[in-house]
Amino acid sequence: MKTLIKGGRILDPAQDLDTVANLLIEDGKIVCITSEEPEADSVIDASGKMVTPGFIDIHMHEDPLEDGELKQDISKSMLLMGVTTAIGGNCGDNYGDPRTILDTIDEHGNCMNLGLLVGHTWVRRAGGGTDKYAPVDDATIDRMEALAKDCLEKGCMGVSFGVKYVPGTRMEEMTRLAALCTPKGQIVTSHVRNDVSRVFAAVKEMDDLAKATGCRVQISHIGSMGGYGQMAQLLKDVESYKASGTDILCDCYPYTAFSTDIGATTYDPENFAEYNAPYSAILMCTGKYAGQRCTKEIYDWERENAPDDITVGFLMTEEDVDMALRHPLVVLGSDGLRKGLQGHPRAAGAFPRFIAEYIRTGKVGLMEGLAKMTSRSAERLHLPKKGNLKAGSDADIVIFDYENIRDTATFEEPALVPEGIAYVLIGGEIAAKDGEIVNAHLGKSVRYEG
Repeated sequence: MKTLIKGGRILDPAQDLDTVANLLIEDGKIVCITSEEPEADSVIDASGKMVTPGFIDIHMHEDPLEDGELKQDISKSMLLMGVTTAIGGNCGDNYGDPRTILDTIDEHGNCMNLGLLVGHTWVRRAGGGTDKYAPVDDATIDRMEALAKDCLEKGCMGVSFGVKYVPGTRMEEMTRLAALCTPKGQIVTSHVRNDVSRVFAAVKEMDDLAKATGCRVQISHIGSMGGYGQMAQLLKDVESYKASGTDILCDCYPYTAFSTDIGATTYDPENFAEYNAPYSAILMCTGKYAGQRCTKEIYDWERENAPDDITVGFLMTEEDVDMALRHPLVVLGSDGLRKGLQGHPRAAGAFPRFIAEYIRTGKVGLMEGLAKMTSRSAERLHLPKKGNLKAGSDADIVIFDYENIRDTATFEEPALVPEGIAYVLIGGEIAAKDGEIVNAHLGKSVRYEG
């Protein structure tokens, strides 16, 4: 099966390529980029549009398994905003056994390609460490290590930590699990231990972990960790760790509000006090008070009775988020987290929003911005066939109207579909067209190969 994408402006940061040409696909792979017009079984007219590698979301939260099937609420939104490959299992947690989820995708497919990290919090619970505020004993760490090792051997992309959410975590736990990633170069990510004034020590802990184990580290959603006036110094710290030999990178999403459960340690009174903000800075997204801003009474009731309800916290500064997204050591990640259709609009809008508000406005250069969305994340994940338009690579492609692409998802309606994306192809086949899903089963599991 041959498909020709005809007459588009082809941009591939991996090749520093920007040209109007035709792109030929055969059997799910890219054959060539050419000025000629080879014969094909089908033709997609891309005149006046940009043709780029499919977007890669290095940080999202996967849908849960229900009755043996993977729900596709977040996955559908990912696909419709041009994401063809995403990495879940972030911030230390998995929404099911990652081995089972990957096997399920192999059997049934998914909206987009999905890889998973094995979460420290998930293996901690499975190993018997159910108290997030308490350290675990050596026998529990042994069980955690064995489970994480098996998950990595079955193809997980690395290990994720969410130590802000599990303050009882000892460095030994982190070291034992992170060291499992070193031999093959799998990545170690973390929602670091603290934010605001304590974020500097928290990021240094990841540098210490990298130096102790030789692992590669990723600082998760740096905008929501140091986006309260700390970003300039925090990025200097990251630069210094990089200069000293640590293989370190960060991700960030283009919003000044974070999202997490109301029962998370983020909202423990002593932690919430760090933000120096009123309760009204918290929007309830699910549950009894969905759509309402918190009061002290709502905050207390939710924490006691419905700790899993999702919130949005309007707390970060635009200046700090912009500073992060412009930095060369930061790539784009949505941190997409929703329950059904409720949650944060980043799960449906992060990538088109970045194009509309950062690249198109000139805050970030065109090729640099696209690299943050494609090739740089693929390289970080050791996925040589993703995130580029080289001959032989997977034909995961987005075709969009550069002048009109934009996010439409809001905090009131967080699942609204973006505008301006004409086609999303996965493996050379049309997965979505003009904001509608054509085939929700083209995605495959992404397993680490090194």
